[in-house]
Amino acid sequence: MKKVLNIREPNVYAQHLDAEVLHPLISVVHFDELENGIRSSMNSYGVYGLFIQREFPQNLSYGVRSVQVSEWSVIAVAPGQIGGKEDDGNPLFLNGWAVLWSQELMSKTDLDAHISEYNFFSYFFTDSLSLEPKEWNAIETLLSGLREELKAHRDSSALRNIVVGYLRLILDYCQRAYWRMNARVRASEQDVLKRFHALLDKYYYESRQTEKGLPTVAYCASEMAHSAGYFGDLVRQATGASAKEYIQSYIIRMAKNILMSGRSISETAYMLGFNYPHHFTRMFKNKTGITPGEYLRGHTF
Repeated sequence: MKKVLNIREPNVYAQHLDAEVLHPLISVVHFDELENGIRSSMNSYGVYGLFIQREFPQNLSYGVRSVQVSEWSVIAVAPGQIGGKEDDGNPLFLNGWAVLWSQELMSKTDLDAHISEYNFFSYFFTDSLSLEPKEWNAIETLLSGLREELKAHRDSSALRNIVVGYLRLILDYCQRAYWRMNARVRASEQDVLKRFHALLDKYYYESRQTEKGLPTVAYCASEMAHSAGYFGDLVRQATGASAKEYIQSYIIRMAKNILMSGRSISETAYMLGFNYPHHFTRMFKNKTGITPGEYLRGHTF
């Protein structure tokens, strides 16, 4: 059986490396300072983490897949995930940082509310995030400052707010690298909107709404072989709106055509896949500012 390091809280990893323990809810490790190197490990994570390295070891795994690594880059991990490299008996000498933190640290903060928006934590994302030199320097400066705060001050609500602020800035730099990578997607993925629109056309042409109801982001993402988060990122990058908003706009365009063909509001609602006409009316008003009845009265000649 493979040996797995169970990182149920951040300092399990620091202690595994004989690195300094600074705070019960967050660990900041500077690998350059570990003169004897480290032993690699396969890790089971109960925490969030960022590994920021000039050069990662080869043959890293992430779930059941291999991680595609590049120089000067970041690998993100989240609770419930497994990744790393089994110990082969040889020490590793790494140049960079690791920061691991618990869910408890973020509790009742803005970061906790928005952590799901950082889709590079997903198992579906199996590339390291390539950093530009200025991004690397900025993140390294933030990590140095974060570590100094942890060393200089006792645990308190004020310290935790400061720590979360540092983390949010670091994650935003990673998010920028993530968006930059998305902008370089293959040519076959650059027509995501065309394929998305065609999928919605097919959904209604085949009358799937009569069985499944309104098309969902999860359904469309699955049909296009993407995770919901990654698919949403592609759509937002192309349109500036969410995938859900795109679907709703598509439905409203169909609704206007059906209403103008002489169908009643109730008939239109059921034809589109709404369970109740008032749900349709609510979406229509939210998207257009007027009710379907007002729309009809404005287009009656």
